[in-house]
Amino acid sequence: MVLDGLDKAVLWEPDNNGAVHCLLCAHGCRIQKGHTGVCYVRENHQGVLYTRAFHGLCAAGADPIEKKPLFHFLPGTRTFSIACLGCNFKCGFCQNWQISQSRVSEQSSRHGADPEAIVQSALDQGCESLAYTYTEPTVFMELCAECGKLAKAGGLKNVFVSNGYMTPKAIDDASTWLDAINIDLKAFDPAFYRQQCRADLKAVLATIERVAHDTDIWMEITTLVIPGQNDDEDQLRRLVDFLVTKAGPDVPWHVSRFHPQYQCLDVPATPMETLEKAYEIGRAGGLNYVYLGNVPGANSESTWCPECDSLLIKRRGYRIMENRVKQGQCPDCGARVPGIFV
Repeated sequence: MVLDGLDKAVLWEPDNNGAVHCLLCAHGCRIQKGHTGVCYVRENHQGVLYTRAFHGLCAAGADPIEKKPLFHFLPGTRTFSIACLGCNFKCGFCQNWQISQSRVSEQSSRHGADPEAIVQSALDQGCESLAYTYTEPTVFMELCAECGKLAKAGGLKNVFVSNGYMTPKAIDDASTWLDAINIDLKAFDPAFYRQQCRADLKAVLATIERVAHDTDIWMEITTLVIPGQNDDEDQLRRLVDFLVTKAGPDVPWHVSRFHPQYQCLDVPATPMETLEKAYEIGRAGGLNYVYLGNVPGANSESTWCPECDSLLIKRRGYRIMENRVKQGQCPDCGARVPGIFV
């Protein structure tokens, strides 16, 4: 059902006195008539929950899959990236704040959001997948689901770049068409999540565990390291220990460099020595695949075999210079290389 630019939302239930209870993300917003949830996207109209996100896109175009970043999922291929306005986090350090923190009602979309046209655009541009990215795909789940099912039928795979703040039901529903996800684990400090994101760390950790153990979705993790906020070495060690214990030592961890943005213009860019220390903590803590992000040219962009230390995939920025992985194995020692490869 469509109403004045609104489409009926998924994953909600009626609440008392005409309010609705949103069941899509971990905020679990109880929304009164005429109001929106935390995301500013889902709106209660006369006791029915609608979404504005299906109305249009704020970004659409082909990217290297490495940009998401996904390094063990179809390396060297292109993905057709789409985004809608809105987010369920309020991060002052957001790198895409111009679109994630915009209210749908305040801006007109620049692109149409016809799912069939989106999938066809991906095919026309030689992409192997669709990526729901740049803002939080959970808040435009209705569009993701329709595109995702059409993409699967057309031979494309589907990718989320997400903050991981979704309900178990949302994960289960998406798992029928979602092939890969990069979850942004922003810190390993509940206070950081409360103060910086207006969210609960426990819900993100629960999503990581559920994806790792209850779905076939390929998962990689990204942490944007912000000087003085989440770069404490003990915190990074606890984060790594969680990943090794709950997601497994083969989950790739992308340690990304912060650049001053949005409400954090007075925070300096992450020093290289901080990133290198995080890399060392990840490897020493038991993660087999740790990568540095936003620092093109580093050796830590490339994939090395943890068994024999052979170079498997040589990267420079978002480009694949050499890919030696054969049928998911190291060509030198035969060790399995986890991921989804062409």
